[in-house]
Amino acid sequence: MGPRRDGVRFISSGVKLPRASPAPAPAHALLSAALPPFAHIGRAIDAAARRVAASFPRVPAARAESPTAPLPRRHGKDGGGAGGEERVLISEVAVRGKDGEPLERPELEEAAAGALRACRPNAALTVREVQEDVHRVVESGLFRSCMPVAVDTRDGIRLVFEVEPNQDFHGLVCEGANMLPSKFLDDSFRDRHGKIINIRHLDQVIKSINGWYQERGLTGMVSYAEILSGGILRLQVSEAEVNNINIRFLDRRTGEPTIGKTKPETILQQLTTKKGQAYNRAQVKRDVETILTMGIMEDVTIIPQPVGDSNKVDLVMNLVERKSGGFSAGGGISSGITNGPLSGLIGSFAYSQRNVFGRNKKLNLSLERGQIDSIFRLNYTDPWIDGDNKRTSRTVMVQNSRTPGTLIHGGEHPDHSPITIGRVTAGIEYSRPFRPKWSGTLGLIFQHAGARDDKGNPMIRDFYNSQLTASGNPYDDTLLAKLESVYTDSGDQSSTMFVFNVEQGLPILPEWLSFNRVTARLRQSYEIGPARLLLSASGGHVEGNFSPHEAFAIGGTNSVRGYEEGAVGSGRSYAVGSGEVSCRLFGPLEGVVFGDYGSDLGSGPTVPGDPAGARGKPGSGYGYGVGIRVDSPLGPLRLEYAFNDKQARRFHFGVGHRN
Repeated sequence: MGPRRDGVRFISSGVKLPRASPAPAPAHALLSAALPPFAHIGRAIDAAARRVAASFPRVPAARAESPTAPLPRRHGKDGGGAGGEERVLISEVAVRGKDGEPLERPELEEAAAGALRACRPNAALTVREVQEDVHRVVESGLFRSCMPVAVDTRDGIRLVFEVEPNQDFHGLVCEGANMLPSKFLDDSFRDRHGKIINIRHLDQVIKSINGWYQERGLTGMVSYAEILSGGILRLQVSEAEVNNINIRFLDRRTGEPTIGKTKPETILQQLTTKKGQAYNRAQVKRDVETILTMGIMEDVTIIPQPVGDSNKVDLVMNLVERKSGGFSAGGGISSGITNGPLSGLIGSFAYSQRNVFGRNKKLNLSLERGQIDSIFRLNYTDPWIDGDNKRTSRTVMVQNSRTPGTLIHGGEHPDHSPITIGRVTAGIEYSRPFRPKWSGTLGLIFQHAGARDDKGNPMIRDFYNSQLTASGNPYDDTLLAKLESVYTDSGDQSSTMFVFNVEQGLPILPEWLSFNRVTARLRQSYEIGPARLLLSASGGHVEGNFSPHEAFAIGGTNSVRGYEEGAVGSGRSYAVGSGEVSCRLFGPLEGVVFGDYGSDLGSGPTVPGDPAGARGKPGSGYGYGVGIRVDSPLGPLRLEYAFNDKQARRFHFGVGHRN
């Protein structure tokens, strides 16, 4: 009988080692190969079985207990191995405890006997075949040791497998698993209490724990396991912990370290990975994407570096800054000029600085100029206010614009001079995400607006004697409190989107306008085979005293196609619905079939001066047609040909997605 195997521990791979203090896995072991799975426990058991079976006594070809004892029959040599192996006839096979007595639990004896394949009564066996059966018994996972003992009896060779069962499971201690939910372990061992500890089951639990870390991008693994006295199972989990985060700027041309313009605290503020946290590869990847979306970096990489033999890692962030400021020029289409599809072309000139003071603050100055349009904008944005943990942004803006008034007050008449609406606007807005996929904006905006003729002189009434201001003065002043909520399920413009906006005019001074305006927009897309169905709807209502040029204009490229801009109507309320079916033709070219409907809901006469009624606008209408779209850096270029319910037809050209 071989020696008893006392004082052993089971490592997570199934190897038995002498008792020793466990040490957490070093970081380089955790990081290597993105946590490769453990070697199967069977391989370690196989090695243990070979060591145990080596102690199996070699049975002589003939040995007698007494002169009258029968001799074991020799069956020659097994030709399967190099040089052959001797075979010995076994008359009886039994399973006993390590003390040679029957096992207390018959089911354990049955389990061990059921694992035997070659060892059967009246079988001629080689040592190798016995070793393989020892392997099978141990690999069942129920036994701590298995020792074959051969006894030469009067009836022949009696082969006894002396096994030592594992302890009954009575508890679990898991150390170092800061990220792993306790419920995960509870569920893994829920039905094991009071039962024999099965090493095969333990191996599966260890694999599931390691898989839990891998699936979530975490760097962690079970580094040690042992069975304590009393049937207590102890697991040691090693999780890679973030030690320091170091920022290094690299030159755009040479790739050598250089001095960056961006403040390190500005970068660190954007990271969700913090010192002392478990190292999460998926989280680090999201942090890289977040830094890139700031718009001030050309390239971002994060490299983990082990810290000595500990389970900690340093993160080295390599940053390549892009040019932060510069001038640009471009062009676009004004929706307010309706005399021909291309008559509303405008040019633009802008200067932008994306990294003011090295703190990711944005400064934009732009000037747009067209035949009638002119817009000057100054925006200063802080994407993340210092000291705020809700990622609140702040935007300060000043704008001076002159836009065509034809949407509301247009009309063909030889004595009708073009009307432009001049606005001077200043305000401040705060925005922040407040739920997944939801964001909100709160702002305060002052507007000074009025109508002018083609010579720049203020106007109070138009050719139809409709009033152009609500106050009766050349200009209307309004202080607006704004609240907006936006839902998007992804960054794709074709995905689900919902926008809800409320504006309230605050009459702090008696002559300031007081009104409430509510608007909403909804868009939903569906994939139907190779085609995509896009449904959209928008609507709004104004209550109170508001400027006529602030009424809702219906009709045009971004409203009801087939009509000129604002030609369906202008009202205190409105509703517009649209449906499109698009299909990719080839390359960046896409074909579209669409239909639109819009209505002022009978509110046209309630607009001050009734500009829609004076111009004979129908108040409702629909359009339909076909179009093509081409992807471009500016967004989709849209060319559409539409018919309306008055049998008129019209081309529409637009840049970007419809509002």
